[in-house]
Amino acid sequence: MNKQLQEQFVTLLEENQNIVHKVCRLYTNNQDQHNDLFQEITIQLWRAFPKFRGDAKFSTWMYRVALNTAITLYRKSKRTVQTQDFDSVMFRISSEDYDDTIEQQLKLMYTAVKKLNDIEKALVFLYLEDKNYKEISETMGITEVNARVKMNRVKGKLKKILNP
Repeated sequence: MNKQLQEQFVTLLEENQNIVHKVCRLYTNNQDQHNDLFQEITIQLWRAFPKFRGDAKFSTWMYRVALNTAITLYRKSKRTVQTQDFDSVMFRISSEDYDDTIEQQLKLMYTAVKKLNDIEKALVFLYLEDKNYKEISETMGITEVNARVKMNRVKGKLKKILNP
């Protein structure tokens, strides 16, 4: 890879690295796993970057590579490792005015999303990132209609998980 392409990659990665961190958070349970996945996604982005043609936005392409890497990596491992959950290491500052309703709802949502399969997690992630169905379909490599159908099924599945 030439120097100009390397600089372009580094700049784009720095500008969009939050995408990778969000994917890592969705597919991992602790900081070590997060760091490992972040590194693997970065390596895959680096390898694939010379083939990036710019047909889609860089961020859309980055979502696709990151999600595919996360899904592939965790399908290959297929192992269940006991890990420490993020919640057990979070520190809270107590306050009389503190209302943790939203935090509790987010925890319930993350718990429910973690019960979904890898493809469903990716779909929910992109949906929660305010991506429209056209962007979701481009990122996941499916039709826009298929994205809508899958999302409706996932919504139903989440309702059942959250309200058994």
